[in-house]
Amino acid sequence: MRAVQLSGPGPVEHLHVRELPIPSARDGWVRIRVEAFGLNRSELHTRLGLAEGVTFPRVPGIEAAGVVDAAPDGSGLAPGQKVVAMMGGMGRTFDGGYAEYTLVPLTQVIPIDTDLPWETVGALPEMIQTAHGSLTTGLDLTPGQTLLIRGGTSSVGLAAAALAKARGATVLATTRRPDRLDDLARRGIDHPLLDTGEIADAVRALYPQGVDAALELVGTPTLPDTLRSLRVHGTACFTGMLSNEWTVKEFYPISYLPNGVRLTAYGGDAGDLPQDVLQGVLDAIAAGRLDIPVHHVYDGLDEIRRAHTDMEHGNAAGKLVVRVHHA
Repeated sequence: MRAVQLSGPGPVEHLHVRELPIPSARDGWVRIRVEAFGLNRSELHTRLGLAEGVTFPRVPGIEAAGVVDAAPDGSGLAPGQKVVAMMGGMGRTFDGGYAEYTLVPLTQVIPIDTDLPWETVGALPEMIQTAHGSLTTGLDLTPGQTLLIRGGTSSVGLAAAALAKARGATVLATTRRPDRLDDLARRGIDHPLLDTGEIADAVRALYPQGVDAALELVGTPTLPDTLRSLRVHGTACFTGMLSNEWTVKEFYPISYLPNGVRLTAYGGDAGDLPQDVLQGVLDAIAAGRLDIPVHHVYDGLDEIRRAHTDMEHGNAAGKLVVRVHHA
C-alpha cells in the first residue's frame, strides 16, 4: 500500500509517501480501507517533535474514515461496513490514518450509515468528538446560554459553533484576521469578534456581566483574558492549543482565576463520542440542517506536504481533508 511516513521530527520534508506492507490482521483490531482522513493539530505537534511517546518512523494520523477490510470474529463488523476511527494511539504509538489501509483497535472504531461523500465524512470524527465533548462534558452547555469560542475559525471552533447553535446557544467567536469576520457571520455566529490578544472588554460591552461559557482553543497565552470574559460561576473549557502553548507556568489559582469563575479541560477519545451522536450529525448534514465547514480537500496522499504547510501556517478556516485514492 501507499502511505505517508514521518521519518522524524522536523519540517514537512520529513513526510514521505512510501510503499509499505498492508498491515496484517490481528485479534481485537480492525483493518480499514481508508477513503479519507482529516488533518489535526495533534499531527502537527507530532511532526514538530512536541508529542510524547512517539517512535519513528511513523505513519501519522489520529483519525480515518473508510470501510472495514478485516474485522475480528464477534465484533459485529463485516467487510464493507462504513466506519470511522480515531485516537487510542493512532499515529503515535502505532501507525495511523495517513495511508491506504490502517489497523486500529476495535474500541476506536465507530460504525456509520451514510451516503455523504467521503471527504465530508473524513472531516468529522475527531472534530465532532472534540467539539461535542467540550460542549457537554467540558461546559455542560444548555439552551439559551452565551458561549465564547476563542479560536473561532479553527475546524473545532466552527464545529463547536454549529453544534452550539443547534443547541440553542448564542455564540461569540474570535478570529485574528479581519477578513474572516464576515465569514463567521455568514456561518451564523451571533457576534464575530476580532481578536487583538485581549477581547474581554469587547465581550463585556455585549454582555456586561460576562458570558456563561467559553471554549479555549488558542491555548495558555489567551486563557487569562478568556477567563476575564466570563460571568461569576461561568465556565471555561481548555481544549485546544493552536498557539502550541499548553502549560501555565507558576500557576497560582487565587490570582489566576477571577473570583467564582470555573476552569475545566477536555481531551477525549473515540469512546467519548456516542455512535448515535455521530450518526445524528451525519444525518443532520445530509438533511441540510447542519453545516460543518471543510476548508479544502487535498487530492491524494501526494498532497500531504502542502496540506501540512497550510495547517502549520493557519491558512484554513475549517477542516483540511485528504481524499485517498486506491489503484
